[in-house]
Amino acid sequence: MPVRLHPVTAASIAHAPPPCVGCVFWQSRGHRVAAKGKWAEKIEDDWGAWGTLYFGDADSLLGFIQYGPAGHFPRAWELPAGPPSDDAVLITCVYLVDPNTLWVLQSLFLAAIGEARDQGAKAVETFGYRYPEGTSAYERFLVHRTIFPSDFLADFGFYPLRWEGDVALARLELGGLQPVLEGPSAVVWRKVKEAFTPAPVPERPV
Repeated sequence: MPVRLHPVTAASIAHAPPPCVGCVFWQSRGHRVAAKGKWAEKIEDDWGAWGTLYFGDADSLLGFIQYGPAGHFPRAWELPAGPPSDDAVLITCVYLVDPNTLWVLQSLFLAAIGEARDQGAKAVETFGYRYPEGTSAYERFLVHRTIFPSDFLADFGFYPLRWEGDVALARLELGGLQPVLEGPSAVVWRKVKEAFTPAPVPERPV
């Protein structure tokens, strides 16, 4: 399947999933609602593109991820297990258009990690959640778009900086990126595919 990754800016956010276009959850703090245009101008001046759009066949949008220097996302200071580190790029959310394309989640994480490395960031952080054993793949990967299964993050090399209840602030040190991604990313890919591949239907006896 042809794939195209496109950077997210104030100009391209219009192509994101509708709930993401005007969302300022991460850009706001307390009762103060941020102006997204002003916020986008600031982060683009300081950092550049602040996310990735994932397009598939016929240029159909399959997913969106938002990330950037942690200081540009004030909401992270209010979340359990926060705040993020000053030297980290923070992955704040992922939106999948088609729930049957879970591999897009992995690809978007890899894109964010690669961009952070290219920009010279020391680490990537995000928020993880410790789901009870037996939690469905749908709930683990699709119900919450701003927090990710802690075991999924661990397969990328993220480790918990601190826990508050079942929520963790997870960190990936980019200095060890190559050894981490040569192997565990394949584990992530396999786990996502296994979670969403239907069990084979037994053949009826002839």
